[in-house]
Amino acid sequence: MTKEQIDRINALARKAKTPEGLTEEEKAEQAVLRQAYIDAVLGNLKSQLDNTYLVDEQGNKRKLKEKEG
Repeated sequence: MTKEQIDRINALARKAKTPEGLTEEEKAEQAVLRQAYIDAVLGNLKSQLDNTYLVDEQGNKRKLKEKEG
């Protein structure tokens, strides 16, 4: 997600709060940009969790496991 995309998300959010609101094309663009932002955040979180280890009382490290279900 680039700075320009985040700036565009913010600009559309500000415009949506005005009396004129968003056009249908802008609403569609906003939905696409929001989904891209969510995907980027989830990808970063998954990457961070993939590199997280738990350390027990004896100092042994073990990798986090994916939760089933």
